[in-house]
Amino acid sequence: MKLNKLSVAFGLLFTCVRFASAQIVDNPFPAGANPDRIVLNITEAPSTSLAVTWRTCDTVKNGFAEIIETTANPADFLKAKRFTATPEPLKFENISVLYHSVILKNLLPKTSYLYRVGSGENWSEWFQVKTAGNAGDKLSFIYLGDVQIGIKSLWSQVIRQAYAKMPEANVVMYAGDIVNRANDDREWGELFYGGSFIHSMIPGLMSPGNHEYAKSDDRLSVFWRPQFTLPLNGPAALEETCYFTDIQGVRFISLNSNHLEESQTDMASQKIWLEALLKKNPNKWTCVIFHHPIYSISANRDNAWMRDNFKPLFDQYKVDLVMQGHDHAYARGMKKIKSGGIGFSGTMYVVSVSGAKMYEESKKPWMDKLGGHTQLYQLITVDGNQLLYKCYTAAGKLYDTFKLLKQAGKKNRLLEEGIR
Repeated sequence: MKLNKLSVAFGLLFTCVRFASAQIVDNPFPAGANPDRIVLNITEAPSTSLAVTWRTCDTVKNGFAEIIETTANPADFLKAKRFTATPEPLKFENISVLYHSVILKNLLPKTSYLYRVGSGENWSEWFQVKTAGNAGDKLSFIYLGDVQIGIKSLWSQVIRQAYAKMPEANVVMYAGDIVNRANDDREWGELFYGGSFIHSMIPGLMSPGNHEYAKSDDRLSVFWRPQFTLPLNGPAALEETCYFTDIQGVRFISLNSNHLEESQTDMASQKIWLEALLKKNPNKWTCVIFHHPIYSISANRDNAWMRDNFKPLFDQYKVDLVMQGHDHAYARGMKKIKSGGIGFSGTMYVVSVSGAKMYEESKKPWMDKLGGHTQLYQLITVDGNQLLYKCYTAAGKLYDTFKLLKQAGKKNRLLEEGIR
């Protein structure tokens, strides 16, 4: 009798192990009771609030975030303020998980905090983060082009190098095609594996690309809104993909460049919304990020719907920097292509790539710099009337650099020589 019971027990154990092994083979990043995929996002008020989102298995019903000003005294952590998270279940194919999100409010500007997330016996470590400062304070940020391919194996080094060179960054920005297949949980798992604690310490500003839309039904990834908590201040039906925030005297705007060629409604709503933001803009600097370039790098690509509809607004309201992806190569330029020839624009247009998928580049008149077959990341600093841009390769080599100088009543001045 005991032998039979022991045999059954071993049989059940073997079945559970085999089942668990099968799950790991199918997806090496399964959700558990412990919080994972912890990501900070920017808010509408980054000086006084932080948005944080994380994932657990669906048996964890409650989630909390605790926050306290940075301290070295372990006893102080008993005084941490607790926030209750909003749960959002996600059931998709063989996935059943729970995402938790919370906006930590009433924080002090330019202040270092420690926070953690979880519930019961399952908590994350304490992460350190600093709230944004005031308009005019020096600002640093990271800009990444398409991730998409080789996320865990090859892209991980890119974001980790960017963090190592600029740990003080106020925000990290993604220009779309963050994954290759919109609804592939393994790829999203690789993204959070590669970014690791960096995503938990530097607020992210994510702009969607065409690969964040599923080929089967052309809808935004089922993971996008549950796993990111982004501002809801964009046009209706484009929430958390089209939005803006002001950080230390810089207005950052994310446009959703997907489907605009087909959808006149989305095009019109974004144009009206964008012009209102640019027209009433108290910030000295304006940076816009989206996926499909105004000027393409590839010989057989031309996103005329973006150029015809949005470039006139960039020109009229003197947008400073436009960050894009999609073409899997590198180019930047301030040349202004017009019917009478080539002029000089006060707006710098950049296209870049951070992942391993590469396309052939093609020299075009708008470019001041062109390159290809190189994984890159960009580190940008805004200080007073100066924007300093540095682009590095995944091997850590300085690849491109320039400065933009603000000039009262004039277009930005471009400096390229002797910049290091």
